[in-house]
Amino acid sequence: MSTITDRRTADAFLQLYEAHGVNVTLRTVGTGTAVQETLSTLGLEKTEKAVLLAVVTAQTWQEVQRDLRRKMRIDVPGTGIAFTVPLSSIGGKRALGFLTEHQTLTWKEESTLKDTRYELLLVIANQGYTGSIMDAARAAGAGGGTVIHAKGTGMEGAAPFLGMELVNEKELVLIVSRTAQKNRIMKAIMDGADRRAGAIVFSLPVTDTAGLRLLEEEEPATK
Repeated sequence: MSTITDRRTADAFLQLYEAHGVNVTLRTVGTGTAVQETLSTLGLEKTEKAVLLAVVTAQTWQEVQRDLRRKMRIDVPGTGIAFTVPLSSIGGKRALGFLTEHQTLTWKEESTLKDTRYELLLVIANQGYTGSIMDAARAAGAGGGTVIHAKGTGMEGAAPFLGMELVNEKELVLIVSRTAQKNRIMKAIMDGADRRAGAIVFSLPVTDTAGLRLLEEEEPATK
């Protein structure tokens, strides 16, 4: 489960998760990518984002999702988003027990994911080119994104594959998009972002969400 919210409200989200038995959480800091013109129009300032990562079981997510909407009002624009991405494996039963302690875990046969409504796009790029990446993504229909600063390893071997040198200082850009828009947005980033960004893009299926009501309302009605 990934949660992205304003840094000042992160503790409230953590308290809610702990109430549901989610005690092991990775917390880091990111930056929102809303353009300055939009912020000025709404009378808002650019804010730091908290990114919370935790392992949850299917039952725990259902309970957490309900309280995110009821108690945290996550569907109110600007509150944040939460979404789940499937884990294909965890290194050992002890690790699984540690990560899911106090949660109800039901063993099921592995299933193939299909027909997911959303995808998580991850863009790894050299530091300083987020604006170029988001401009390209927005032109293809993407909404906002979240930026996490990171350090890369093994960058010295990138030149033979990408035709350029990559620096160790990195930015990880997270964008949640509709599945139908995924390929268009990824192609726009690869073709339109500054080449010096050295952007690498990949996606993961998002199995469920909370806080994306506006995107859902914009989807055409199905017959």
